[in-house]
Amino acid sequence: MSTPSAATPATPSPASAAPAAAPAGGTGRRGSLGPVGLVLAGGVSVQFGAALAVTLMPRAGAAGVVTLRLLAAALVLLVVCRPRLRGHSRTDWGTVVVFGLTMAAMNGLFYQAVDRIPLGPAVTLEVLGPLTLSVLASRRAINALWAALALAGVFLLGGGGFGSLDPVGIAFALGAGSMWAAYIVFSARTGRRFPQADGLALAMGVAALAFLPFGVAGAGMKLLDPTTLALGSAVAVLSSVLPYTLELLALRRLPASTFAILMSLEPALAATAGFLILGQTLALTEAAAIALVIVASMGAVRTQVGSRRERKAVPEA
Repeated sequence: MSTPSAATPATPSPASAAPAAAPAGGTGRRGSLGPVGLVLAGGVSVQFGAALAVTLMPRAGAAGVVTLRLLAAALVLLVVCRPRLRGHSRTDWGTVVVFGLTMAAMNGLFYQAVDRIPLGPAVTLEVLGPLTLSVLASRRAINALWAALALAGVFLLGGGGFGSLDPVGIAFALGAGSMWAAYIVFSARTGRRFPQADGLALAMGVAALAFLPFGVAGAGMKLLDPTTLALGSAVAVLSSVLPYTLELLALRRLPASTFAILMSLEPALAATAGFLILGQTLALTEAAAIALVIVASMGAVRTQVGSRRERKAVPEA
């Protein structure tokens, strides 16, 4: 996931969901190599941060890890962005609070999922949320193909009946996916109401405060252990701060449509991180399932972009 969370914990990162317009220049083949590299580096950072978080769970539990990640990321973003607190309407604050609560729920659900099922399948199930949102937003007949491919991937991922995966973990991953879709919606709304990354910093603060009681209840004094604090801060940097910075730089020169397609590779990056860091191997059917979901995600993004171009090409009456 590429969250400030799962990433995008793998969850998705903040920039991955925020709409962005690329400048006119720098989109050629040679000019795109740098931004593409930044996006891929951000994706690798998110997923390896998630893998590190899994190794931290025996120390602090899933809720404790999420708390440390959100608190550390919020502290960094609030210090760096220094968002203005005055001059915002009640609607502005309502939007940023809902965005923060969505972010907290997305991260909490995702880490509960990876505590029960492998990282690659968890991110694959999670990405169904944004995929569904993209399919519904486009409203084209070809979306039936992308939906069918995604469903086939889910069927394979569960071994034909989800007998090989913990059903509770599956439910948490799907819940995280629904929150990811909501995150995309409220990220865009927050971006329209707050300058720069001010809205994100404030929302991350809301998320950290909202999740703090769960972390204290789940981990207690373990949260104050120096080693746990250090590892939790590393997870925050890898899963939120670093990928957000890289993606923000990339989006200045990379078309948003290309960026979204690159985000579709998150399940593959997650499976790689799970294998290298956690020793989580995939069966052939699980690898095929992840490939199907990736293809469906890329196809849905391209369809949505094509639909927008067609609407712009139609002259107004």
